[in-house]
Amino acid sequence: MLERADIVLALIPVLAVSGLTVQTLIAVTGIGTGLLAAPLAPAGYLAALGVVVRELLWAPATTNGTAGRA
Repeated sequence: MLERADIVLALIPVLAVSGLTVQTLIAVTGIGTGLLAAPLAPAGYLAALGVVVRELLWAPATTNGTAGRA
C-alpha cells in the first residue's frame, strides 16, 4: 500500500523532469517556439524544490500534532 511519503518521493523527480519534457515537446513541434519554451526547464526544477520545501517545513507540523507536548 502506498503511503504519503512514497508518493512525495516519486513526485519530486517527475516534477523535475516535467519542465524539460514540455520544453522539448514544444521545441520539436515548431521552429520559432524555442524562446517560448525557454522558461519551462527551470519551472520543473522550481516545482520540485517547492515540494521539498513544503514537505520540510509544513508537513512535520501537520502530521505530528503532539510534538512538544509532555
